[in-house]
Amino acid sequence: MRSIKTALFILFLTLSLSACEDRQTIADSNSKIPGGNWSYTEKVRVPVTIEDTGIAYNLYLNLRHTAAYKYSNIFLLVHITTPDGKRSTERKEFRLALPDGEWLGSGSGNLYSYQIPFKENYKFPRKGKYMIELEQNMRDNPLNHVADAGVRVEKTN
Repeated sequence: MRSIKTALFILFLTLSLSACEDRQTIADSNSKIPGGNWSYTEKVRVPVTIEDTGIAYNLYLNLRHTAAYKYSNIFLLVHITTPDGKRSTERKEFRLALPDGEWLGSGSGNLYSYQIPFKENYKFPRKGKYMIELEQNMRDNPLNHVADAGVRVEKTN
């Protein structure tokens, strides 16, 4: 009987902690890149609904590539469209490897995963639905060996 109560308590605690964590996450979306070949014309689109403009948010790039990816970085155009249709674009460089070629992402088999901040303590200007788009901006078109890309948006603490 005591072991059942202990197991139920641990289960309740785990579920409670995961529920608190989920309230911080506004969006966490990844899109598979067909065939691992990311074309300029294939933008990764992530809709984000903002209900509270009084708090700050952290925005992250989610990225996975294979070990055959031939660059130590990736350049992206990050487009953010506001609820009233205004669009801003920033070109961002994300470092993926050290100068000696060691990948900075966490590896699992042949894939390397990243969650890299690109806007910290960002305040969205108004409530409503935003569209965040990622567009690869490298010399190669298509850019090979990219498995998926996406965006995570979470409330800051």
